Amino acid sequence: MRTEAQEQYVEYVAGRLPTLRKLAYVLCGDDHHADDLVQQTITKLYVRWKRIRDVEHVDQYVRTMLVRAFVDEKRRPWARVGLVAQAPDRADPAGAVDDRVAEAVVVRAALAQVPPRQQAVLILRFLCDMPVEDVATALDCSPGTVKSQTSRGLAAIRRVLGDMSADAFPGKGR
Repeated sequence: MRTEAQEQYVEYVAGRLPTLRKLAYVLCGDDHHADDLVQQTITKLYVRWKRIRDVEHVDQYVRTMLVRAFVDEKRRPWARVGLVAQAPDRADPAGAVDDRVAEAVVVRAALAQVPPRQQAVLILRFLCDMPVEDVATALDCSPGTVKSQTSRGLAAIRRVLGDMSADAFPGKGR
């Protein structure tokens, strides 16, 4: 029979799994990688559950664990290696792809070229709509650092998007 702590853990994870998976997907942009990040996070959470379950803001603590797992993984050299079985499909140049989807792909590609910490800050601030103070807590840094990382990250994305050709946005500017 399960202990009370195990039951609380299972209940907590079952209720938060969709939200954690969404955040992980927004961070990494890949279903399988998102599942791996969530699995890694909930495994660490299980090990520490007896100490963590009484923390005042458990959701914020778990989000922080997930973001840190993402940032740590991006720093590892093997994370830069991309192995695929076949070449990816190319978008239809005739414009069959919805413009919003094409723009999202371009922004995702630009975001992938930003350093991991800046990428995490931009995703938490603008895609997860978190205030500066919450992002600072999640990344264990000062609000000033979050602001500077946001500024640098946005500048880097603007540079990358400026370097991309007009063909990146089908139907725009033609």
